[in-house]
Amino acid sequence: MNKKEIKACIFDLDGVIVDTAKYHYLAWKRLATEMDFDFTEQDNERLKGISRMASLDILLEIGNKNLSDNEKEKLAAKKNAWYVDYIIKMDTTEILPGVLDFITELKEKNIRIALGSASKNAMTILTQIQILDYFDAIIDGTKVNNAKPDPEVFLKGAEALGIDPKNCVVFEDAEAGVEAAINGKMRCVGIGSPAVLGKANLVIPDFNNFSLQQLNNTLVKVKPLPF
Repeated sequence: MNKKEIKACIFDLDGVIVDTAKYHYLAWKRLATEMDFDFTEQDNERLKGISRMASLDILLEIGNKNLSDNEKEKLAAKKNAWYVDYIIKMDTTEILPGVLDFITELKEKNIRIALGSASKNAMTILTQIQILDYFDAIIDGTKVNNAKPDPEVFLKGAEALGIDPKNCVVFEDAEAGVEAAINGKMRCVGIGSPAVLGKANLVIPDFNNFSLQQLNNTLVKVKPLPF
């Protein structure tokens, strides 16, 4: 097998396949308001790609709140209940532009597909937007112990697919996720701004008109593998 051959693609969920950041923001802001402090959209950017409890710690830091572990567990559960109320209303219209076409092409070309997400609600979201069956493996927040930039979620995805990490490509919208891919010795495509995701091997604004041929033609050339 060619060292650079792409055999599998591993996708983050939030900000890559769907934009659930808006629902996370509404739920976190509601929690902050309940505790009498403000939580802005700029603050919410700090929570992208990290676990629920790590996100709560940042929220409490912003509000200058010091709570017990038991109190934090209760708050995290409350926030998640609000978030679930939002996502159970999602449908196929919330799949980001170009994503379904690209994933469909991967399936047709026998490229293995996995989800690598910190979300504990990934199964609910994939079911709501009707693309659960496209994935050969799903590694979500219920199956990992370490948050990105630890590479655990992506390494477990590669293992579940039976593909060497060096032949996997990760799709991420968060800086911590890009670093996780690098730490797992995988190549990475950033979805968003090069200013934020500059460590990725390739950065694209979205999946519109993006194809496997473009991926193959550019990813093996834009930067040498760092390992």
